[in-house]
Formats: sequence, C-alpha cells, structure tokens
Amino acid sequence: MNIPGHSRGHQISKRKRREEKRREEKKEREEDGREEKRREEKRREEKIESEEREREEKRREEKRREEKRREEKRREEKRREEKRREEKREEKRRERRERREEKKRREEKRREEKRREEKSEGEKEKRNRREEKEKS
Repeated sequence: MNIPGHSRGHQISKRKRREEKRREEKKEREEDGREEKRREEKRREEKIESEEREREEKRREEKRREEKRREEKRREEKRREEKRREEKREEKRRERRERREEKKRREEKRREEKRREEKSEGEKEKRNRREEKEKS
C-alpha cells in the first residue's frame, strides 16, 4: 500500500528538513546566546563606567568642599590678622592719647606752679614795699 507522503524518499527528505530546521534553530539559539552575552557585557561595561563616573564626581565634589574649607580658613585667618592689626593700631592711638594727656597735665601743673611762684613773688614784693614804707 502506497500512502502519499510516506514513501521512503519522502521520509528521508522529511528527516533532512527536520534536521535542517533543528540546525537552523540551534544556530539561532547560539546567535541569540551570543547576542545576549554581548548585551550583558555591554550592560556590565556601562555599569562599571557609571560607577567610575560617580566615583570621579565624588572625588571632584570632595575636592571642591576641601577647597572651600581651605578658602574659609584663609578668610578667617585674614579676619583674625586684620583684627590683631586693628587692635595694635587702637593700642597705639590710646598710648599716644595718654601721652598727650599726661603732657598736658604736666604742662598745666607747671603753669600752676609758676602762677603760685609769681603770686608768692608778688606778695613778697608787696611785703617788702610795705616794710620799706614803714621803715621810712
């Protein structure tokens, strides 16, 4: 009995087609696997690059913060130095003022002493004149 599609030749060609189909599917699976590996490798590299960029950004940020701290320290030191200089200037002004005041006090004292002496001299002269008058 000859059933169409069941001849020996037909079975061989069916088997060849199935084997060819399996080979094609196997090739596709292998290609898909290779493609998936490439995508995975690409994702891994991108992740590594991203992490590296993050680390670099953190380093730059830390550097900026450090520079800010140093700048603030410099400004603070400048302010302290300026304050010290101002205090020294103020101290010198105060000392000069005190010296001037002391000089004025001494001068005033000297004038006062001179006035007393002159007054005393005047009194002596008056007394002498009076005594001269009384004698004569």
